[in-house]
Amino acid sequence: MTIAAAERVLRVLEALSGEPGGVDLGVLSARLGLPVSATHRLLATLSECGFVSQDGATGAYGLTLKLAQLAFRDLDLRGLPDAGQIVLDALAERTREYCRLAVVEDENLVWIARAQGATAGLRYDPPMGAEIVLHATATGKAWLASLPEADALRIVCARGFRAGGPNALADVDALRVHLTQTRQRGVALAVEEGEIGTVAMAIAFRAGPAPDAAIAGTLSVAGPLPRMTEDRRGPIADALRDAARDMAEIWPLRRRQMQSPLGLVPKGRPQPESRPGTIA
Repeated sequence: MTIAAAERVLRVLEALSGEPGGVDLGVLSARLGLPVSATHRLLATLSECGFVSQDGATGAYGLTLKLAQLAFRDLDLRGLPDAGQIVLDALAERTREYCRLAVVEDENLVWIARAQGATAGLRYDPPMGAEIVLHATATGKAWLASLPEADALRIVCARGFRAGGPNALADVDALRVHLTQTRQRGVALAVEEGEIGTVAMAIAFRAGPAPDAAIAGTLSVAGPLPRMTEDRRGPIADALRDAARDMAEIWPLRRRQMQSPLGLVPKGRPQPESRPGTIA
């Protein structure tokens, strides 16, 4: 397979993702800017390999679960979700809001785990497959603030200041101000920047307890604007700081998970120490 053909296959997979009802051949061809015949050949190859199926009633093409299975298999072997879920669950229980864990991958962030802490009333429950828009999310700003400013601005400018919520940052000067504020607070804040009616807070955590350990990812707390009021943001920031410390302590377990047989953690794995005011 040539590089061009491989690129086309990946574009088909991306175009079909997030389409539970599938996509008609003609519509997919138009989206990709490819002839119908070429699009059909790509779909036929992906169908033979088990990644795509065609609805017998509508004729629409959609992704099978094979791609998801491969992704989860990779995550399981890396030990990423298990190593942090205990901390994430505790954060959700303490804040009573929606919490997520993202990891750094090259010059990007990827969601890998979540925990829903809201038990009543409005619930914020976004899809895990959504792209993290770095300049318009607390998660993105928490990570960007951990980088040298020149690198942070370069990464965002390469992607462009795409629209998000009504308060999404629109230029380099505004981003620079927000990153400075994030460094001063230690916690990033996004008020209706990613989505209308939502507030998110996030913090970066390191890949170990050493102060010079590399940044491994972020932890975030998000919820509806009417509930994520200013008086709640201080306690949530404290919860995030505690969770980041706990995550740095537990993150090295990921290596043990990867090195143990079948990626399993030996029984009796160490847990983060409990501290007053935290749920371990």
